[in-house]
Amino acid sequence: MIASRVNVLHIQRALQASGKRAYHDLVTLPGQKPIVSQGLPGYSAVSGHVVTVFGCTGFLGRYLVSKLAKLGTQVIIPYRDEDEARIFKPMGDLGQIVRMEWDIRNENQIAECLKHSDIVYNLAGRDYETKNFDFKSVHVDGAERIAKIATESGVSRLVHVSHLNASTKSESKFYQTKAEGEERVKTAFPTATIVRPGTLFGYEDKLLTNMAGVLDVAQALANLMTIPQIPGTINLPGPSILTYDYLLELVSSITLRPPTRAPVLPKAVALALARVAQSVWWPALSPDEVVRRYINDVEVPGDWAAVGMGEPSEIENHAITYLRRYRSA
Repeated sequence: MIASRVNVLHIQRALQASGKRAYHDLVTLPGQKPIVSQGLPGYSAVSGHVVTVFGCTGFLGRYLVSKLAKLGTQVIIPYRDEDEARIFKPMGDLGQIVRMEWDIRNENQIAECLKHSDIVYNLAGRDYETKNFDFKSVHVDGAERIAKIATESGVSRLVHVSHLNASTKSESKFYQTKAEGEERVKTAFPTATIVRPGTLFGYEDKLLTNMAGVLDVAQALANLMTIPQIPGTINLPGPSILTYDYLLELVSSITLRPPTRAPVLPKAVALALARVAQSVWWPALSPDEVVRRYINDVEVPGDWAAVGMGEPSEIENHAITYLRRYRSA
């Protein structure tokens, strides 16, 4: 009993020395909504924030939800597929992960998902078009719809995740709609924060041309929850510019496998094959993805410091973690 009391005193003194309030804190949002946090920082704490993450079942979304839940945040999980939403349950403490079914075309469901939230993240997007969802319906109309309803519901902050290469002049329809979606979001929610990461690497990735780790970007997005309003655009490029040839050599050296002997196809041939591949029912390489692979990432200064982050890690420092399982025996 005495030992446990001594431990409690040590914890209290350590927290006092660090200048942090251990069991309660009070923050007032721009809309005058009070945010009361309590408990020691960690999984079982209560940050006081309620956050909705649209597009949470995607690659980046899963890591963001994990980061937010570990801060003691109650996270609203809008989902379309029940199987994809199951993985979130153990990420947060009891009652902190709230799953809600939604459709990006249903305004009532969107309003239900964000009506109690003080921060909304929109990560919804499509890598390829389908008969039900094309790029415009998700990146433009869907983004505008979420921003509009967030404004009507009195949400304090909106973080919209776009892409580093978003441009209305791009050859890629994906990048064009990303840029158009940004403008629609700014019109509907003027104080929205636009985040532009590059293509990401990490577990479950496609290892394209990117140079920013998914964990770095997820942490940067999570940090926005505690940073005062940042209207405008935040660019999150990686630390280095890499080529596909370099990535192939890197994968080959780590997996101890010889480089692929597949021939390099001309762009016109690759586009033709991609168009033919769209006749199958399962997702295949789309023509727009082929176009994107011929577009270099834009070179812009990173705004990592604005989101409380240092320079992101180089891919070489983490490649062995993701590729070890593919090593030859």
